[in-house]
Amino acid sequence: MSKSTAEQEPIHVEDADHLTELVEEHAVVLVDYYADWCGPCKMLEPTVEEIAAETDAVVLKVDIDELQELAQERGIQSVPTLEFYADGERAERLIGVQDKANLVEIIENLS
Repeated sequence: MSKSTAEQEPIHVEDADHLTELVEEHAVVLVDYYADWCGPCKMLEPTVEEIAAETDAVVLKVDIDELQELAQERGIQSVPTLEFYADGERAERLIGVQDKANLVEIIENLS
């Protein structure tokens, strides 16, 4: 795989422009909208980290408390919410804890 070391772990999104830039720069992107107080988000975190390390997808993490306006703009109403992008376009949105195999399959289908 041709990932740089920085992209083998989730990238924390700083603001809306940062998110847009990262989605446009990479072929396949998984965005994890989460909150520190969210139990299911904590359950999903190791899976998201494994996906970042093991797949070609770039994984972005958006703290909905830190970036409330961004979460609102994107219509995020519950966490965890996962969005998949392919070539800058949103391809899929899942809500709740997901099975790793399912997430990897989506990424492979988008690659």
